[in-house]
Amino acid sequence: MRYDSQCPDRETVMGDLFLLSERQMARISPCFPLEPTWRVRSDFRQPCGGRAEARAHHDRFHPSEGAPNGREPAKKGVLSRCIGRTKGGLNSKLHVVCNDIGKPLVMLLTDGQMSDHKGARMMLDALPLASALIADPGYDSNWFRAALKAKGVEVCIPPTRSRKQPLAYDKGLYRSRHKIENLFAKLKDWRRIATRYNRCPHTFFSAICIAAAAAFYLNQ
Repeated sequence: MRYDSQCPDRETVMGDLFLLSERQMARISPCFPLEPTWRVRSDFRQPCGGRAEARAHHDRFHPSEGAPNGREPAKKGVLSRCIGRTKGGLNSKLHVVCNDIGKPLVMLLTDGQMSDHKGARMMLDALPLASALIADPGYDSNWFRAALKAKGVEVCIPPTRSRKQPLAYDKGLYRSRHKIENLFAKLKDWRRIATRYNRCPHTFFSAICIAAAAAFYLNQ
């Protein structure tokens, strides 16, 4: 592309097909290169060219998520892939908070071996306003109960068998926990969600969000 300011009609001729006015050129001027090609260093003009020290500083800022830089192998294990070893093998765990009609509100993807207590701690600040929270015994802990009471939320969690003094809970309210089980059943209708095929956690979690939106929000 060439812009000739001396053109009599103040227009630019691009080959024999396109005519651009000054106003049109001004709109696309941010896309022009800042410097001429000959003034740019050679290691910046080529994706993996130039000197090795230049590539080490300017190429592949996240080597674990991309191809290796020249002769430098990609370092693995820097970023978590949310895959952990459980009794059933390598697996991931999805923590979900739903409302009273079974729609997902908060979701968190973690390693398969992560305890429910750690997942609850990570989701605590994102919990929506509610009068009560129903959870399975895996979330039974003193600190979690205290945090929910501080938020003014009624705790409906069956105590674990390890408690010396079992705590009381509303068994009638706890029957509503089947709604979260129904939520997981709908998500597992999606083959890509029931079985994880993606190594990248962002890709897998994005698929979960799309499935949740399609199953619970698009047709409402």
